[in-house]
Amino acid sequence: MDELIRSLDLLTREMMSRLQEATYEELVVFVEERQKLVDSIAEKVAIYPSSAAQKQEIHRILGYDNELLDRMNALRQEAQNFLQKRGQAKIQRSAYEQNYTPDSILMDRKK
Repeated sequence: MDELIRSLDLLTREMMSRLQEATYEELVVFVEERQKLVDSIAEKVAIYPSSAAQKQEIHRILGYDNELLDRMNALRQEAQNFLQKRGQAKIQRSAYEQNYTPDSILMDRKK
């Protein structure tokens, strides 16, 4: 279990060192790898109780969660803003585009 905790710590430290530059895709990979390690640790804890030092190390690693969540929320907000601007631009553009039927005929009437 100590090896799993060390792997989790290393993975977390690597992400934290470049958190502000990390892309959405990198965070997705990080979360998937982290979840595998957490699941493995949980399986080990179910079989063998963890020591106080191991619990303390896990809590220290989990202390980074707020920073990670803040970054993920910032990326989510950026994506949401982009989609909203894109939708507004599409609405504005469609107002200027004429929707004509290709085979239609326009007839003028004389008064």
